[in-house]
Amino acid sequence: MAALNRVARGGLAGVTGATAGALAQFLLVVVVTRAYPAEVAGTFFTSVALALMVAGVAKLDAGNGLVFFIARAETYGYLGISGYVRAAVVPVTVVATLAGVLLWPLLGPLSLVLPAIAVADVLLAACRGFGTMRPTVLLDGMLLPLSQLALVAAVALTGLSGTALPLAWALPYLPTVVLAALALRGRAPRTPYLAGTGRDLWRHTAPRSAAGAIQAVFQRLDIVVVAALGGPVQAAVYTAATRFKVVGQLAGQGLAQAAQPRLVKALADGDLARARELYQATTMWLVLATWPIWLGYAALAPWLLRLFGPGYTSAVPVALVLAATMTAATACGLVDVVLTAAGHTTSSLLNLVAAVACTLVLDLALIPAHGALGAAIGWAGGVLVKNALPLWQLHHRYGLHPFGRHSLAALRPRTWAAA
Repeated sequence: MAALNRVARGGLAGVTGATAGALAQFLLVVVVTRAYPAEVAGTFFTSVALALMVAGVAKLDAGNGLVFFIARAETYGYLGISGYVRAAVVPVTVVATLAGVLLWPLLGPLSLVLPAIAVADVLLAACRGFGTMRPTVLLDGMLLPLSQLALVAAVALTGLSGTALPLAWALPYLPTVVLAALALRGRAPRTPYLAGTGRDLWRHTAPRSAAGAIQAVFQRLDIVVVAALGGPVQAAVYTAATRFKVVGQLAGQGLAQAAQPRLVKALADGDLARARELYQATTMWLVLATWPIWLGYAALAPWLLRLFGPGYTSAVPVALVLAATMTAATACGLVDVVLTAAGHTTSSLLNLVAAVACTLVLDLALIPAHGALGAAIGWAGGVLVKNALPLWQLHHRYGLHPFGRHSLAALRPRTWAAA
């Protein structure tokens, strides 16, 4: 129960930060769609999606690799952990910098912050490996999105052209990466680099790096594809209608960030009972946190979409597809996190490949005729595949299920009181 309470506290902190971040991102979209024509808004959203996609690929999933090694290193005093951090950060910086140089003609100023985006993510993940959520909540959950909202709103209010939007959105990543480095420095004092550290890290992380790259593509591919096949106006409509999915994704991310180190330790110790408890409790919390949002969004979509402007109410069918898909996905819980915590990174990679393939096939078939709705259906197909495959694999290999006797334990008042 003590471990569950610690996850509850960390998860609650993560969800709090996620809520603030999601609200800021939502308001940013409202500001852009209200202040600029749909074509300008769609171009901006597509550029941001592409930049985040590239940075997600460039980070090589090194953050999750660090969580894995740091969580396991607690038993021997984190000896040599600073070497693992350096072994993760240096390749990520190099790859992100090269990507920025190559993509400058396409992304412009956004190319300059690709290293900061990728490295900040890795450093904050390392902090979570030490069992602390505070840097992630304060920096990634609050400082970054609120700063982006403030600068983008300032650009809109001063009447600057849409070409200034990417720079306003990108600048807050620079202080974020500096503050993330300072947050980690006190937890991972510099020690001599141990031979074999980099080899150990990347032997574990390499399969997951490919999976992380595909996951980064999967998260942003829909906006880029709908812009390419349907044009920037459809991209703006699609972005506005699906902006609410960030709420659920960030809530799941908050819980995952808190639970992942403990799941790694439980499965490394062969403690299947503790892993089952963590999986079922976090699934129940995720359902309780997000289902009211999805059901409410489905009911109120015709009115909520008016916030973006008069041309966005046509996206109600997109909102309904989103709500139904996220309701089903959250019922699977942190299924991929559990699978990778158990060390099955190759299976996770293959699952993501299948999900992206499903999305692409549906997108190519449906977007030319149905625009944003076709993109929503393609995304939904990929999400369902991405959750159904690991769900079956966990059942087959470990007998783990998202719901069970620990689901009710997660509702006990003493658990929430401890949180």
